[in-house]
Amino acid sequence: MIVCRSKTEIEKLRRSGHIVRQLLEETRQQVRPGITTLDLETFVERRMRELDVKAAFKGYRGYPCCLCASVNDEIIHGIPSGRRRLQAGDIVSLDLGVILDGYYGDSALTVPVGEISEPLGRLLHVTQECLELGILQAKAGKRVGDISAAVQAHAEGSGYSVVREFVGHGVGRALHEEPQVPNYGQPGRGPLLKEGMVIAIEPMLNTGGPAVRVLKDHWTAVTADGGYSAHFEHMVAITSNGADVLTRM
Repeated sequence: MIVCRSKTEIEKLRRSGHIVRQLLEETRQQVRPGITTLDLETFVERRMRELDVKAAFKGYRGYPCCLCASVNDEIIHGIPSGRRRLQAGDIVSLDLGVILDGYYGDSALTVPVGEISEPLGRLLHVTQECLELGILQAKAGKRVGDISAAVQAHAEGSGYSVVREFVGHGVGRALHEEPQVPNYGQPGRGPLLKEGMVIAIEPMLNTGGPAVRVLKDHWTAVTADGGYSAHFEHMVAITSNGADVLTRM
């Protein structure tokens, strides 16, 4: 069932969205060569306690951490580890969720570790562009497929593939709600976007093919061919005038 939220609920989701984005921006500043992904998790956990918010991911279906930190060929759900030390030239996706007053915030970004190559810089830039193009389609009267098609067209037109096994989603009183928001599809197809719907749009682009595999930890999803992957996510409320981005600083 797709839920349309009241203005009061959307303001609660905006509060959660602003906090999760604040935490991501703070965590971005911690990223540097030599730090481990567990160091990033420790930082996030401390800041959540200070801000008095609950982690949305920790314990979700058994996930052990607050943060997902996915490096290079890892697409999503990378588990922070003291053995995973970031190196100059890496890219790392930081995906984070919080719960505040019963409402979820969910957002992600991919950041460079030190100086990165021009091709990796382009991957990050195009993935962000895909997110913004998807957001432009997110308004009442459009359909989910309009978002999906916009992301896919720009990604593939730029020489990248889009991940198909993992998709965006509705968000509100639960982390994952209906509708699903794929990063591929046809315009004019899928659920109708109505005022008050809140969705997470999250393009995941690969430098190689779209195929994925999941590691033995049962969480970390990597590209099947070892190509690099980038991931950006915003949470938006649907209005008649377009998308109201709840995770924009």
